[in-house]
Amino acid sequence: MAGAVTKAVIPAAGLGTRFLPATKALPKEMLPVVDRPAIQYVVEEAVDAGIGDVLMVTGRNKTPLENHFDRVAELEETLAARGDDARLAAVRAANELADVHYLRQGQPLGLGHAVLRAKQHVGRSSFAVLLGDDIIVDGGAMLAEMIAVNERTGASVIAVQEVPHELTSSYGIVTPAETDEALDGAKWPLVRVASLVEKPAPEDAPSNLAIIGRYVLRPEVFEVLERTGPGRGGEIQLTDALQELAADPEGTGGVIAMVFPGRRYDTGNKLDYLKANLELAAQHPEIGPAVREWLRTDAAALGEEPGA
Repeated sequence: MAGAVTKAVIPAAGLGTRFLPATKALPKEMLPVVDRPAIQYVVEEAVDAGIGDVLMVTGRNKTPLENHFDRVAELEETLAARGDDARLAAVRAANELADVHYLRQGQPLGLGHAVLRAKQHVGRSSFAVLLGDDIIVDGGAMLAEMIAVNERTGASVIAVQEVPHELTSSYGIVTPAETDEALDGAKWPLVRVASLVEKPAPEDAPSNLAIIGRYVLRPEVFEVLERTGPGRGGEIQLTDALQELAADPEGTGGVIAMVFPGRRYDTGNKLDYLKANLELAAQHPEIGPAVREWLRTDAAALGEEPGA
């Protein structure tokens, strides 16, 4: 069985075309969610789950990511001189979160290819993969549970949520295995995975259990990815590699899905991105009360004609 999970991989090479022109010069991962860039929430989740080594697989124009998690001595000195301790602590928090490394993907050949690029850094232990588009603010609880299941069972573990059947074409979808195997001991339901399919049409979807961008994978996935050809969209799909792992539970531990019922924000979607800002702002210790009051009293008037 692979060793303890100590490393996380965050693929961050996407172009962010759904948010153009905002992402013309700014990486989508740096779009702010209240007072932090989206990517910081993802790194914080990994750290909260006990992971201190993070590899970001990036592409062109992603230098702002490296700058954000690096020190800016002049800014820190200015804030210190002003006695602005709160902002100084917030600035330092980003560069003190974790040991963050960066690796270029080179060509945008898909999520599977981005994960494969992490092979040398990860080595022969299980590791976590967190997609930067999904923000899960739960103190790392779900990821920690996934790590525990991986260590206990030896399986690769993926997070899933139930989605309406008409939305299955936007996700990787799993087929639960018919088995008498007892999968318990976790906070949320566990399902042995028989197969996976990338973005099926609703009429072809084997279930409504959608992969939500959190994985704890055994290192055998790298060997599978090395021989995985382009799939849907001409890209190397991580879903195709997981399909092979799921088909070989004796050799690779198989794949187990954790059904997460909590809140998840898909910041790659404009509406969900706005919801993330509103919902997290409503929970913010500084502005939360004012935001909640505004939502109660003024939000109903949004969209009305001026002066109406």
